[in-house]
Amino acid sequence: MELAAPLQGRNQDVDLAARRSARSFWRIAWRRFRRNAIAVASLVVLLALFAVAALGPAIAPHDPNAVNILLPHGEPSGEHLLGTDESGRDVLSRLIVGSRASITVGLVAMVIAVSIGALVGSLAGFLGRWVDAVLMRFTDGMMAIPYFFLVLIVVAVFGSSFRNIVTVIGVTSWMVVARIVRGDVLRYRSFEFVVAAQALGASGRRVLFRHILPHTVPSILVAATLGVANAILLESALSYLGLGIQPPQASWGNMLSNAQAYLWDNPKLPMYPGLLILVTVLAFNFLGDALRDALDPQAREGGP
Repeated sequence: MELAAPLQGRNQDVDLAARRSARSFWRIAWRRFRRNAIAVASLVVLLALFAVAALGPAIAPHDPNAVNILLPHGEPSGEHLLGTDESGRDVLSRLIVGSRASITVGLVAMVIAVSIGALVGSLAGFLGRWVDAVLMRFTDGMMAIPYFFLVLIVVAVFGSSFRNIVTVIGVTSWMVVARIVRGDVLRYRSFEFVVAAQALGASGRRVLFRHILPHTVPSILVAATLGVANAILLESALSYLGLGIQPPQASWGNMLSNAQAYLWDNPKLPMYPGLLILVTVLAFNFLGDALRDALDPQAREGGP
């Protein structure tokens, strides 16, 4: 009992020092990040897209599913800024509403993938021995299966509802995160601050979740950012093949799929969703590359 209070106080000191170090790290990372003009521009673009997706139908000028058989392939005008599609539906409204589906699929699927990957990787790296061997062999087996064809099979069997698409993309894309987290845990568990926490009597759970996992956040952020772009591309590919989000619900992928039949009649129709997919994926990739550079602990801080 006499030793409990001093040990608790030392644990609190270790936690306080770790929090101060983390705050300093994030300040330096933000300073590096904002020097990258392309990264800042990508962040602004993504924030604008998130705002549009969040507001969705509230800012759409027309009902995205309202059909006007008298105005198929309408030219851009004051009423329809980007024209209308083959059914007379407002293209801008469908792009706005479709952004919610496409971006939500990417974000939610990556939350699922990061959650599974972080759990598998942290357990494998921290517990080691047979746990590490079993989990990593399972991860290798999952990575050996062709990713896109696995998603196609699952969607074809269980249906192409929004929930199924998000779930299957998430549960089939956690392997890279697991390997990254495992590598970080293996590296950090031998650091002095972890050894000090263990010497002061901290439990294994406390050491893992309070002292090791927070240091894996930068790597997880980079992997998640790049993974969102891949998830959006995969949803677009599924929708293009008719196995993604089904009409009349709009997504950029099924808009692109519908537009291919009218490429010669209205060449602008496939250009809009294709351009948005391209811009979004590029922005996520640029952001991921910039985060990787900004969060690199080995990078030297140059200048004030």
